[in-house]
Amino acid sequence: MNTSATGDGAQLLEIWLVRHGETDWSLSGQHTGRTDVPLTARGQDQARALSALLASRDFDRVLTSPMSRAKQTSELAGFGDKAHVEQQLREWDYGIYEGRSTADIQRDVPDWSVWTSDVPEGENLPRVTARAQGLIQNLLCNPGRIALFSHAHFSRALASCWVSGTAALGQHLMFDTAAVSILGFDRGTRVIRKWNLRQTDYEPR
Repeated sequence: MNTSATGDGAQLLEIWLVRHGETDWSLSGQHTGRTDVPLTARGQDQARALSALLASRDFDRVLTSPMSRAKQTSELAGFGDKAHVEQQLREWDYGIYEGRSTADIQRDVPDWSVWTSDVPEGENLPRVTARAQGLIQNLLCNPGRIALFSHAHFSRALASCWVSGTAALGQHLMFDTAAVSILGFDRGTRVIRKWNLRQTDYEPR
């Protein structure tokens, strides 16, 4: 996979990945794909705090997952009138493992991991890779500074695809609730410019 820029327009693309705020299931470690779990009160506070981090940048586009936890995060961060739903930003489909933690699943399937194991009735790694790559190609066709409000596993998969062409490296990237990561270019090569930033540890340039 060639991860260099494909032309001058591609070099103008800067992707800001924003994970939604805390939910009851993110707090408990339950896999939350297609279940529409709302933000907790703390999650709402986290989302509001994002406005201070993001306000220093002008975004050409703001896209959000269709799930309410991501849409509400974008609204509380100050993008309610600008964010558009992008279906490709939805979280990994965990199939029969929806709502279960990794530790719980591993009692039945030792060494199970969403990154390396089968996901019956859901998405496996190749399917998520294909979805992330398709979204990247769409973003490259419409460059600019773009904010993507999404979820932990899919954002990690997207970042991995950005630099390596496959979602597999995402298993090595932690992404906290209401954190921000930035993807872009360095001398024409795709890079992760910043990772897992929170409002308390980000200093605007």
